[in-house]
Order: sequence, then structure tokens, then C-alpha cells
Amino acid sequence: MYSNEMTLIADTASLAAFCRRMADTSYITVDTEFMREKTYWPQLCLVQVAGPDEAQAIDPLAPGIDLSPLFELLADTKVLKVFHAARQDVEIFHHLSGAIPTPMFDTQVAAMVCGFGDAVSYETLAGQLARARIDKSLRFTDWAQRPLTDRQLHYALSDVTHLRLAYEKLQKRLDRDGRIEWLAEEMALLADPHTYVVTPEEAWRRLKPRSSSPRFLAALRELAGWREQEAKDRDLPRQRVIRDEALMEVAAHTPTTVDELARIRGLSKGAAEGRQGAALLDAVGRALALPETSWPQPPERNDLPRGLGPVVDLLKVLLKIKCDQHDVAQRLLASTSDLELIASDDDANVPALHGWRRAIFGEDALRLKHGRIGLALAENGKSLRLIPLE
Repeated sequence: MYSNEMTLIADTASLAAFCRRMADTSYITVDTEFMREKTYWPQLCLVQVAGPDEAQAIDPLAPGIDLSPLFELLADTKVLKVFHAARQDVEIFHHLSGAIPTPMFDTQVAAMVCGFGDAVSYETLAGQLARARIDKSLRFTDWAQRPLTDRQLHYALSDVTHLRLAYEKLQKRLDRDGRIEWLAEEMALLADPHTYVVTPEEAWRRLKPRSSSPRFLAALRELAGWREQEAKDRDLPRQRVIRDEALMEVAAHTPTTVDELARIRGLSKGAAEGRQGAALLDAVGRALALPETSWPQPPERNDLPRGLGPVVDLLKVLLKIKCDQHDVAQRLLASTSDLELIASDDDANVPALHGWRRAIFGEDALRLKHGRIGLALAENGKSLRLIPLE
């Protein structure tokens, strides 16, 4: 049985001993607490790890502690690492150790595969599968402050202790329903190191450009690339370097002098005349010096051909029926843009027309589109059913 005694590992020897014990288990549950309000890179403040019979909180801020034993455990392929909504946790470990925890199981993704809806919260999952009530009153606590209180440790450890039962029950459902491969396909993205790397050259794609002008996009690409590298080098949040709105104003006006830059909304005269202003003008200059052939092109618009709107509406109804039948989240099967592409092209390159998604939805989507099946009310008048029309 698991002991509720709260402890905090604050030295390398204790961490190494704990990780050796965890290396003999089949799985561990993992969570982190971190701060990111003032830095580019997340500041790891606490790591919680639980095996089937033990849970510990690890203090990465303890003087002299070496996290290498933890990183070795996360890389141990014999031990499954279980997270809930893993992406931010994995990003931290990838940044600190250069490796992705492997193998990995994300209970949020597994819950979508098992029909718990889109992006189910840990509180909901713990409540439904572990009958646990999660106190989230400390969600916004300052985890960098020391010492941590017993209440903080209890809160933090609850994010991994209840996760064990949630994982075990989800694993049984996946085995029972033959959906392990469904989850594996979704986990591949989380396990890809490229998921966590933002190169300065691609940083502009994270923004929401207000213009599709290639000239504007070329300037935005150079400006966003400079900001990304500056934020990394100074370990500051992107918005602390320069806000998105101001960055896009500069891209829209492409100033070439300090006076022009100083008139940009969101930039002070001091900033325009200083080091930041020089860097912004340099980025604009690089963009304007590029040949037009190298300017980014706006993404192609997939305007729905006239008359296909009702087809998309039918496909949305079919999607809802299939998700209810197979107890799977709609978000995993198809998006609205996927349905639009299917409506206009039988060979659309969308996930819904490949693999397990095609088997449970894609094939019938094409049949419905071509009039080989139809939708009708069931005899009880309370649900829809598919009827053959061939």
C-alpha cells in the first residue's frame, strides 16, 4: 500500500536511491511544477514521481542537487512514464536533459481515445476513474519559494498519486477495446523531439498575422526570428522583449529610420533610439533586401466549392454519430477543415482517411458523400442511424 507520508528529496544521494527503486517498477507517474512568467525557459521548481507503492517530490532547486539519476530513469526504456497533458512537462525535460522521456503514456490523450471528451482535465479524470477530489486552490502558488509547506507538497503529490489508478483503468480499457495502436499513433507526436524545438526562422508561424501580404510576412519572419533568439539569449518571455502587437506594427510599416520606428505604436522613443531599435531596423532591412521570390507565401485558402456546404453539414452529423458509437473524442477523428477537404476531394490528405480513423469514419464519410448510405431517424425517434441506399 502507498504511504501518505510527505517527503521532499533535496540531495543527490537520496534521489539516486529513489530512482533505483523506481527502476524496478513497470511504470511511474510524473508531473512537474514550474514558473515561466519571467523567463523564456520554464524554471523547474518541483518534480513529482510515483511508483505503484511510493511517491516522492524532488526539489530541483536544492543547493548542489544533481538531477542525472532522474534523467536516467526517464530515459529507461523498461519503465513506462505516465503523464497527464504531457507536452509542457516533456518540453522541460527535453530542454534540461536533451532527451524525451521514453516510453511514454499520456492519460489525457488516452482519455480522448476512450471517449472522455476533448482535452479532459486531470481533476475530471481523477474524479471519474479514481473517485478523488483534487484541490486546485494552489494552482497559482509560487513554486520557487522555499520552504515548501506540507499543504503544497500534498497538493503536488496528488497530481501523481491519483494518476496511477487513472492510468491503470485507462490501460485496461485500451486493452479491452483493442485501441492500444490508436494511442500509439497519437503518442508519436509527443515523442518527436521536433515538437519541442522552435527555430527562430519558424517563430513567425506561432503568431496570428493580420495580413497575408508576402512583403509583410517577410518582415514578420525576420522580426520574429530576431525576437525569438533575443528571448532565448536573455532568458526572457517573448512578450517581455517586444509584444506581438508592436512586432506586427513594425512588420506592417517596415520603417527604415529611427524617426519612422519611433512613430510605431507600442514602441517608446527610447526603445527606438536604443539597442532594440537598431535590431528591429536591421531585421526590417534584411527582409527588404530579400528577393521577392524568397518571401513567405500565404497559406493556400481552401475555399469550399459552391454547393458543398450541406455536404459538410452531413459529414458533421456522421462524425457525431460515429464518435458516439465508438466512444471516442471528435477532436481525434476529424476537424471541420478535414471535413471540408473530404467534401471536395475523395483523396484528401487528412488523418480521417487513413488508418483506424478511415475504418471507423472515413469509409462511411465517402459513402455518405456519394449517396451510397443515408441518415434516418431510428424507430424511437430519438437517434439517427445509417441506412444503405445501394
